[in-house]
Amino acid sequence: MEFINTAIKVCPYGLICYPNRVKEIPEYELLFEYTRSRGPGGQNVNKTNSAVILRWYPLQSSVLSSFEKERLALKWASKLTADGEILIRAEDFREQEKNKKLAVKRLHLLLQEGLRVPKKRISTKPSYSQKQKRLTSKRHRSDIKKARSKKIEES
Repeated sequence: MEFINTAIKVCPYGLICYPNRVKEIPEYELLFEYTRSRGPGGQNVNKTNSAVILRWYPLQSSVLSSFEKERLALKWASKLTADGEILIRAEDFREQEKNKKLAVKRLHLLLQEGLRVPKKRISTKPSYSQKQKRLTSKRHRSDIKKARSKKIEES
């Protein structure tokens, strides 16, 4: 199976967008936990569960192909837990819903970077005229430096 290098756009909640196709992560694959936040909120922080922890098992996902799963396993080796899940914690806002959207957005950005296939570098050779130009400039610099070191003979 060959993976075509395509740009992935961040789409609305629960979607990974490609130019030709849209993959939807089913709601049942995303697990949300709510905990007390360490962020802004004053005394309210001690009473409400505004922080969100998003759990997703990319290696067991029905959305990704086997090639994409292998790619993510290699790229996310340090990010995945022993069970093969990715954890994303969001606690930047006071509202739970905003933190939930932020966690999903972070997941999309991680996926976008994880599924990106870098372009292969095409090695090039300098042309004949470029080589000649470089050698000429080297000779010129060499002549200038030689001229500095020569003793001026006075008659």
